[in-house]
Amino acid sequence: MRTEVELEDIYRRDLNLLVALRVLIEEGSVSRAAARLNLSQSAMSRVLGRLRHLLDDPLFNRQGQRLLPTEKALDINRALGEPLESLRQLLSEKEFTPENCEQTFTIATTDYAMQTILPFALPRIYQEAPNVCLNFLPLQHDQLLNQLAVQGADLAICRPTASVAPLQQEVLGRVGVFCMLSATHPLADKEMTLDDYLAYPHAMIAISDGVKALLDQALTGQPERKMVIRAYHLEAALAVIDTLPLILTVPADLAYLVADKYGLIIKPLPFNFTPFDYSMIWHPRCEHSPAQEWLRNLLKEECGKLIAKRVEDLGLEGS
Repeated sequence: MRTEVELEDIYRRDLNLLVALRVLIEEGSVSRAAARLNLSQSAMSRVLGRLRHLLDDPLFNRQGQRLLPTEKALDINRALGEPLESLRQLLSEKEFTPENCEQTFTIATTDYAMQTILPFALPRIYQEAPNVCLNFLPLQHDQLLNQLAVQGADLAICRPTASVAPLQQEVLGRVGVFCMLSATHPLADKEMTLDDYLAYPHAMIAISDGVKALLDQALTGQPERKMVIRAYHLEAALAVIDTLPLILTVPADLAYLVADKYGLIIKPLPFNFTPFDYSMIWHPRCEHSPAQEWLRNLLKEECGKLIAKRVEDLGLEGS
């Protein structure tokens, strides 16, 4: 009756011996096999002895100067063909080519990045690697390590809200904050002061990726703003921005995208606010993957270029 071999049993056996069996069959000589494997002839003879013990078969019969394999040796050699070739391919260094990549990349990201940054990199991704698949997951700041280490996400794109160690991080660019007003807002044609900012009603969009906490920190000691709308989607504020004299405070990238489309006026913040870093974050397991390196380099180039252009267009250099 056949007994199944457990994985741990395979681990405890010297699988290099199976490679030696193939070399012995191909060479038909202990001395030639020894030379090919860079062993002494006596060491190769010991390898053959261990093989016979492992496989419980004489494996070879001598005929003149040549070793003739037994039927069991030939059967094992045939069975080794595909696994050894797979291992050879696996251990051979391959040059990564995006056009041949068929990998699925899972990216955890915020709604903000998904709407304002990533779309501008997608055309180049699919131009270079038309067969890849992108799977986007909602980013959870308090579960970031778990998403990248356990849930299998390849990359996260967000504003880090705490230290990301032991994860790897690279900054895509700095993002500032602007205010948007309706063209009919009382401040539309005026310079907005801090008193104005605190006096008028506000709307905050969750897409802003934690910007409220940064604003609250910058306004420490000031009267609390009157927050009349907090919503997940910009449309909620836009629906009433012509009815209420709302101040909508959003990241500069979002202001860049929607102001012209909806006829809104962009105003700088009337107080000091340090632009925040937007970053790519990944687990060390992905550090040296050629496919992952290609994706990160592309995103760094395209998204970084986009953020830099918006910094210039919106005059954020002095923010």
